Amino acid sequence: MNLIVFLFLLGLVFLVLEVITPGPVFGILGGFTLISGIVIAAVQFGATAGLIAGVTALAAVGATLYAELVWLPKTRFAQRFSVKSTSGTTIRQQDVEAGVVGKSAEAVTTLAPSGYVLVEGRRYEAFCQSGHAERGAQLRVTGLDNFRLIVTKP
Repeated sequence: MNLIVFLFLLGLVFLVLEVITPGPVFGILGGFTLISGIVIAAVQFGATAGLIAGVTALAAVGATLYAELVWLPKTRFAQRFSVKSTSGTTIRQQDVEAGVVGKSAEAVTTLAPSGYVLVEGRRYEAFCQSGHAERGAQLRVTGLDNFRLIVTKP
């Protein structure tokens, strides 16, 4: 019985550590220790004890998920680590205009295969279908792809 209680407490400690640390390692360890406790309870005390241990483990996992996904993000502790502002820039679909298709472009950065080009004095993100294009290379806009231009070497 002591081993079962120890495994459940260790599993709960791992689940608490999983909530406050990045990565799934402690969650996986917590799950394995809880499953071990369930198996040992079922082997030593029968199926009813195993079922009770399983329900207890599910309740612990549910409480951990609630704490991690609902309660913790609202705490002052989590607010200190949350992003509260943006860069102030916006990306809109209309920033990439259909009128630039067919026009010449100059590579502002190396395109390998993505980078930035200058078309009629405006800077755009671009994807080079020809592969690699050096900075300063003359290119042609052949199409649009979501928020970037598709360019090729002429």
